[in-house]
Amino acid sequence: MQETGIVKSIDGMNARVLIKRGSSPCDHCTEESCTIPEDGIETDAINVAGAKVGQKVKIAMRSYTYYKGAILIYVLPVFALIAGAILGKIYFPIYFYGTDSDLLSAVGGFLMFLSSLLLVKLIVKRMETNTESKSIIESVLEG
Repeated sequence: MQETGIVKSIDGMNARVLIKRGSSPCDHCTEESCTIPEDGIETDAINVAGAKVGQKVKIAMRSYTYYKGAILIYVLPVFALIAGAILGKIYFPIYFYGTDSDLLSAVGGFLMFLSSLLLVKLIVKRMETNTESKSIIESVLEG
């Protein structure tokens, strides 16, 4: 996945890049459904091209990193919800005798869903410090 942006700041080998609205992620959107702010979004990238502040650059994100993040954010909580509901229906009635098993299933699903959201938050924090998951400035285009 490649984007173009403008380098806003540099801190060692890391650069803060502003990606303007209208680049490749906008190709499939309509104006009414766009979630990118009018002034664009900023992202961190590893400055392997040696770009300087104000230069237009091409940045790339590894596709497996993109898919890994999407699975982590969207799929893990859904699986946790389903697993929690199943486990709640099977195991909670043993400990909470006389309580409706459907209610226990809902509670189990909700607890596992919340736990997965906390786990996702921890993993995302860890991924932010990992250079493997950051975008890379491939080349300087202008400036």
